Amino acid sequence: MDTLFTTVSSKGQIVIPVELREKLGIKPGTRIAIEQQEDRLVLQPINEELIANLVGYCKGKSSMVEAREREHRMEE
Repeated sequence: MDTLFTTVSSKGQIVIPVELREKLGIKPGTRIAIEQQEDRLVLQPINEELIANLVGYCKGKSSMVEAREREHRMEE
């Protein structure tokens, strides 16, 4: 895919080009993880594939399901 460009708004918002949204299954309401890697920003949609890849990555007392439910309650 060729390099695509977008502009940051005065509110710090960007528009993800439609080609990328369709290819990655990003729909309204999709959460996006943002990570800084040196001088780059890496955006990754939080979807079932990402969650499946993270299973067992962060071991702790609560499960991923409990963490998602807790996050959902905090959003409300």
